[in-house]
Amino acid sequence: MADPDVDLEARLAEQDSFEPPADFVEQANVTDPDIYDEFETNWPDCWTQAADLLDWDTEYTEILDDSNPPFYEWFADGELNASANCLDRHLDERGDEAAIEWVGEPTDEANRTYTYQELHDEVNAFAAALRAQGVEEDDIVTLYMPMIPELPIAMLACARIGAPHSVVFAGFSADALATRMNSADSEHLVTCDGYYRRGDPLNHFEKATEGLADVDHDTDTIVVNRLPDDDGFDHDLSGHDTYADLVAAHDGEMVDPVSRSAEDMLFLMYTSGTTGQPKGVKHTTGGYLSWASWTSHAVLDIKPEDTYFCAADIGWITGHSYIVYGPLALGTTTMMYEGTPDYPDRHRLWEIIEEYEANQLYTAPTAIRSFMKWGTEYPDANDLSSLRLLGTVGEPINPRAWKWYYKHIGDESCPIVDTWWQTETGGMMLTTLPAIGEMKPGSAGPPLPGVSADIVDVRGSPVGAGEAGYLVVNKPWPGMLRTLYNNDDRFINEYWREYSQVDSNDSADWVYFPEDGAKLDEDGYFTVLGRVDDVLNVSGHRLGTMEIESAIVGVEGVAEAAVVGGDHEIKGEAVYAYVITEDGYEEDEELRERVIEGVEDAIGPIARPEKVVFTPELPKTRSGKIMRRLLENIANDDELGDTSTLRNPEIVDDIQTAAGGDD
Repeated sequence: MADPDVDLEARLAEQDSFEPPADFVEQANVTDPDIYDEFETNWPDCWTQAADLLDWDTEYTEILDDSNPPFYEWFADGELNASANCLDRHLDERGDEAAIEWVGEPTDEANRTYTYQELHDEVNAFAAALRAQGVEEDDIVTLYMPMIPELPIAMLACARIGAPHSVVFAGFSADALATRMNSADSEHLVTCDGYYRRGDPLNHFEKATEGLADVDHDTDTIVVNRLPDDDGFDHDLSGHDTYADLVAAHDGEMVDPVSRSAEDMLFLMYTSGTTGQPKGVKHTTGGYLSWASWTSHAVLDIKPEDTYFCAADIGWITGHSYIVYGPLALGTTTMMYEGTPDYPDRHRLWEIIEEYEANQLYTAPTAIRSFMKWGTEYPDANDLSSLRLLGTVGEPINPRAWKWYYKHIGDESCPIVDTWWQTETGGMMLTTLPAIGEMKPGSAGPPLPGVSADIVDVRGSPVGAGEAGYLVVNKPWPGMLRTLYNNDDRFINEYWREYSQVDSNDSADWVYFPEDGAKLDEDGYFTVLGRVDDVLNVSGHRLGTMEIESAIVGVEGVAEAAVVGGDHEIKGEAVYAYVITEDGYEEDEELRERVIEGVEDAIGPIARPEKVVFTPELPKTRSGKIMRRLLENIANDDELGDTSTLRNPEIVDDIQTAAGGDD
């Protein structure tokens, strides 16, 4: 943001537009296009529509306290409990209905269904167990577990007794666990012995034990037994309690939900920071839960009778907001899947959708590109007619992948919500409302009603339609992070800017800066171009990696691509493209030339790839993110460093070999 020379270039191919299907519009939760004007006119009172989706122990009287920006507070004098909102209030009408449908590995294992009554009972038993273990209100409990039902149970049990939870993604290392527990001063850990990945048991307890050795204070640990006794691992659980024993000991106990101030912390979620030290993002009970509920209702069109499938991991914010809190607050059936979409074969995800008759699918563009590469025969072999809405999350989706998703998964009858948001925003910020307005492949859409966003230059002045700049949010919103844990200064420095040019008046205004580049079209639709540090400086020209990747994926025969910068004696930085071909296409010189021509045609000769490396896979973390650092190291012939977080570390040697060849 401080570099005035930053010029995010964005040239996307002309985009088609799609109207919402009429059948969807007829039944949608939100259908009135006047909602945008209504929310703007009545802001911030408009957010009572979100807060009123919840049950309050003490009704709020003040919607927004903006007296101390950027430390905004929402519904601050109200009191409620998140666990009661997700469970207790649904028991009369939904007690015998499924709350969680869990699909585990291996595939011959019996899956688990929790009704709302069963989930309520087990959450109460575990909440009683946590209290008996000495967990008190405001104690932070760390949850280091994979996609097993005990994870959301533990989250809701913590919320019930007023103890914030801090979920650490199971794929993270022992060191990451220790760093987060130390940062949060967390004295309580809930983990598991292991879990399955692609049919193989993984020893998770060994990693947790290694992490605990580096925690600088005493801790209590509860272990979930996920694996069978003959798993082949020698787990010494002495000194630790097991989840099953504790739940059995407290079976039948009821714990009154603790009334929490709307501004009390519901959870911490650690996210990566530019300094290398993770940032503890603080989300609060009232604002966050109302935001997750309202966006689930308005954008994902969730209804109580739905079976809703978000194919994310609860270890990330998407799983918090759109597997646990949003869907359960609305009383729907939410699905959890432990496995990968291609195990034991590439039919797996589509078989699950058919078996459970899922109504929504919310997944990442990374997964969609993999589906494209595998071919249409897999989804075509299954009945996906139960699907009513599709969504994407986590990164921009290129138009070609969007259209494939729309046609082959949604049968051109499901609207797609392409959602932009962050850990810090708590929930969706930019997207179309699925029954209102047209969809533009590659463009997330306008800000949600009541959200004020803009594209500005380095001085904070709005840029014109079609120009690229920095995405900023001009007004607070209920789901926003409140601060970084024990670090208010870093919270201000990393996320907030004070500009007098953003509005027409002369007063300085705080704006939230998410560190993403974007462009705005004449209809007010935002195309997110990726992180501002995902920019290559080629001969003094700033090129966004997302634009180059979109151009490459637009070439016939290309399934997926990743672009990084490599050192160049003349240009300073050159474009290196790593390309995965679709089945049936040869990795030959003809395709390489078409990739280069595609980039030049879409962006210009300045973006011409220095090298095109064909590879069967890209190095990805267990959450599906491409590890571009490794690709940069390969491009520059540098030491690779740690590859332990990759789900496919074997591919690195193959890419190195391919990159070393002549092209």
